[in-house]
Amino acid sequence: MKHSRWIKIFSILMACLLALSLTACGASSANSSSTSGSSSSSSKTPIKIALSPLPSWYFWYLVRDKGFFKKHHVNVKLVYFPTYSDSISALNAGKVDGNSEALIDCISPLSKGVPIKSVFATDYSAGGDGIVAKPGIKSVKDLKGKKVATEVGTIEHFFLLTLLKDNGMTEKDIHLTNMTVQDSGNAFIAGKLDAAALWEPSLTEAQTKGHGTKIASSKSYPGLIPDMLVMNSNVMKNRPQDVKNIADAWFDAMNYYKAHPQESIKIVAKDAGITPAELKQGIDGFHLLSVDANKQYYKKGNTFKSFYYSAEQNGKFLKNLGYIQQVPSFNSFLSSPYIK
Repeated sequence: MKHSRWIKIFSILMACLLALSLTACGASSANSSSTSGSSSSSSKTPIKIALSPLPSWYFWYLVRDKGFFKKHHVNVKLVYFPTYSDSISALNAGKVDGNSEALIDCISPLSKGVPIKSVFATDYSAGGDGIVAKPGIKSVKDLKGKKVATEVGTIEHFFLLTLLKDNGMTEKDIHLTNMTVQDSGNAFIAGKLDAAALWEPSLTEAQTKGHGTKIASSKSYPGLIPDMLVMNSNVMKNRPQDVKNIADAWFDAMNYYKAHPQESIKIVAKDAGITPAELKQGIDGFHLLSVDANKQYYKKGNTFKSFYYSAEQNGKFLKNLGYIQQVPSFNSFLSSPYIK
């Protein structure tokens, strides 16, 4: 009986120890889960951000490679599209969560009810878009009666019409040829055009390989051609903290670039598959926007230094071409909570 009593006491003690152990493990697990949820989203499905060949957009590689996504605890997968229009289609179809694109290219999807919203502006063109002409053509007015190519309905077309208007001309004063920007550049290099409205890197290639002269550029029109990170509005609604962290990561990378330009150029150029010199020449044509600059450009105004004004002008341009039936409202699209 005495032996039996000791066995019973031992069993009770073991049961108590087991209970305490399980309680401690449960608490530890709960604390671990709580810590993971509050400081990291790495366990969540990655947010897919698309990018295509533009010097300023290549800087998403700097955000990734210098660890700024990890610093801000957001799981991001960069998806590269060699053809810019494919990246737009991917966002509109919901195949990616975000995309780097020009403001004008957001307008048609908005008019059709595609759920997209601007997060922040990455840059505006400051020479990255321009008109390249063959020798003998020295000004926009010299384009009269000449064969000029660009992609109808794009920002290059809008830029060309703006230049013509400012020089007292219209589209009827030139022989406009509708080609993609890349094909326009190749045709100019082949000597089949008098001039072409291009963006980088086609712009530089037309000057070097086609021996062209840049007779006008977006450097004279600050804010006319802005680029943005645009995201599916449902993703922004369901994962607001992750989107905020993406914005923070981008601007951290921009600050790093300013402090370490040569190192940053080398990192980005390697991922982009171009030389540092080529990237440097390309990025010089774009004005990267800081947080403070974003705050200014997201305000309503009556010049191209307001994205609202730029969107309205681009919308009217697309409507006149018959690309959209009505200019959509931009109040929701441009009311980014991350800029405020």
